[in-house]
Amino acid sequence: MATPVIMPRQGQSVESCIIGKWHKKKGDPVSPGDLLFTYETDKSTFDEEAKVGGILLDIFFEEGDDVPCLTNVCVIGDAGESTDEFNPNKKEEEKTPETTQAKQAEGESPTAPVKEEQAAIISRKEGERIFISPRARHLAEKAGVDILSTPGTGPNGRIIERDVAGMIEKGKVATAAAFKDYQGKALDVTGSGIGGRITMSDLAAPGALESMASVATTKAAETGPDYEEVANPTIRKTIAKAMHASLSNMAQLTLNSSFDMTEINEFRAKIKASKETLDLPNITINDIILYAVSRTILDHPYCNAHYYDDKTLLFKNVHLGVAVDTPRGLMVPTLFNANRMSLSEISTTSKSLGEACRNGTILPDSLKGGTFTVTNLGTLGIESFTPVINPPQTCILGVNTIETKVKMAGSELKPYPAMTLSLTFDHRALDGAPAARFLKALVVNLENFSALLAR
Repeated sequence: MATPVIMPRQGQSVESCIIGKWHKKKGDPVSPGDLLFTYETDKSTFDEEAKVGGILLDIFFEEGDDVPCLTNVCVIGDAGESTDEFNPNKKEEEKTPETTQAKQAEGESPTAPVKEEQAAIISRKEGERIFISPRARHLAEKAGVDILSTPGTGPNGRIIERDVAGMIEKGKVATAAAFKDYQGKALDVTGSGIGGRITMSDLAAPGALESMASVATTKAAETGPDYEEVANPTIRKTIAKAMHASLSNMAQLTLNSSFDMTEINEFRAKIKASKETLDLPNITINDIILYAVSRTILDHPYCNAHYYDDKTLLFKNVHLGVAVDTPRGLMVPTLFNANRMSLSEISTTSKSLGEACRNGTILPDSLKGGTFTVTNLGTLGIESFTPVINPPQTCILGVNTIETKVKMAGSELKPYPAMTLSLTFDHRALDGAPAARFLKALVVNLENFSALLAR
């Protein structure tokens, strides 16, 4: 019996996944446990294995397609079985030729009974039928992209959301009036309208089309492009949207304060000396800072919070986001209930999450729910920076490199190792003084780390 394979839902916040690679092709024999395809969310990559054996009868989506979760992706069954009933791309309104001919013989137009949902996915031009997904059509209408000139990369040439996004990125958009005139011929003209749209005034510029097309053709023929075009991956687009929203909607301010690293360095030296004897994990400076934050921040509730326009959520536990640099981009896994973890547990768990991020196997649910974030650029020699808050959090702590500073010890100047912390806070949620009090308390706890451990 034919069995469909659906796109899994990896976390409640995931609406769709992108097929990265097919490991089987149509007609291949399949056994339980065989790798069918690889798919990715915004920040993670997963493999889907076959649950049943048989023949891979049909594949409904190609590599690169954005597939809604719980949608049929392919079908496994016995040779010769029909897969039409499982095909998500096959619409009920698509009738057989015999049905169409019968309707035409009766004088009924084959397009007469088109339903409202059909109108949302079908367009015609000189008898040509163009298929486009509802999400792609919505984006095209919103951005001013002509779907009739948009190439489709989905199944059977279907236009999908990424196709429309590609047209937008290339600047192939225009106002409604301008599009009627240029009909796809003015795409080399620089648009002066909102969002770079081509307007009627752009088309009216003397020799705009001919001169720009001629210059572009000449340059390309002589030297070729002096750049490499690289498509932005999904994770880059996600980061871009989140950071832009953060800086656009928040009143962010950064405070900087340094602390004496002497006691922490002595503590780490003892840990290293006893590591094998006591079977201790490799405790890093970042682990120590995470531990100190988890024990300090509950006394400063507005720093461990989510801010919304009409309310603020003050959390009773500390869910620490830990920024991780990966080959695919920045990821922020969450240490849930960090205030209940020991230093060793924080060290082990944070390293495990970081490794999962770098391998692309982190679960989406592990990348949300943070109440405060720590990001460390100290290993790159950064002395001070302005970290950007992950909304709806109210604060983020930046960790900088270790420097040698001097201070008065009696009547003499004494050098000491110092580290600067950069705390960015949302001034809508809390004022400078409460944020400064948290940073000051954190500095005191770090300079007296042994006493903090004894609490």
